[in-house]
Amino acid sequence: MGKKVGRFFLYLFLIFLAVICVIPFAMMIVNATRSGAQIMSGFTLIPGTSAKENWDLVFDYFNLFIGMRNSLIVAIPATILTAYFSAITAYALAIYKFHGRNIIFYVIVIFMMIPGQLSLIGFYNLCFKLGMINTYWPLIIPAIASPGTVFFLRQYVLSILSPSLLEAARIDGASEVRIFHRIVLPIMAPGIATMSIGAFIGNWNSYLVPLLILTSPPEKFTLPVMIASLNSSQDIAANQGAKYMAVAISIVPIIIAFCFFSRYIISSITAGSVKE
Repeated sequence: MGKKVGRFFLYLFLIFLAVICVIPFAMMIVNATRSGAQIMSGFTLIPGTSAKENWDLVFDYFNLFIGMRNSLIVAIPATILTAYFSAITAYALAIYKFHGRNIIFYVIVIFMMIPGQLSLIGFYNLCFKLGMINTYWPLIIPAIASPGTVFFLRQYVLSILSPSLLEAARIDGASEVRIFHRIVLPIMAPGIATMSIGAFIGNWNSYLVPLLILTSPPEKFTLPVMIASLNSSQDIAANQGAKYMAVAISIVPIIIAFCFFSRYIISSITAGSVKE
């Protein structure tokens, strides 16, 4: 009886937390259908009647679908690079025994603690000398080096990958490259998918570096830069509903990505290679 009561209150608490998490999204969707005056009048979850006006006002200034396309051009390749190169680096650091392995790992941990904003000036100068200003390459190529993803995947590999599985593949004559792509990658898939969601969201929402690199024209702006530039428009600044409409449009790909990868996150709880 005591366990049932405890489970009831646990579920009740989890439902409460879920409601708290959902309310901001619900408010965003509702406010996207309300006028600025209605939003300033107070909180409500009842949709308004200004959705079309907000939509038209936003697209009178920018085509957010172009911004969405530009963000996808950056976010998808960057996420793929992050996932693949972080996985192969984490696998090497976890499985292979070589001198300096721990030093490399400690350096990766140190780089995790350094804010990326500290290197912005040097990064901009490098991009300028390489002729990459106002291109998407500086937003994509650095994704190859992702210390946080490497750190997580290394710990993930150590927890799920059995050395006996690799030894069996080597005895069968499989090369190291084949072992990684045919055996290790599928086993690491839940962990990679988990980190890929974070990488995609981070690249999708990236604002400071695109603002620094992308100078003109506005049609090349990524979605966060395009939405932020709406604040400079007087009519947009007076209409809070249009801002909410733009933000609501911007989160659609993130929701789709999460729905696609969520099953891998759930499977990572019980993922493993072989039973001991």
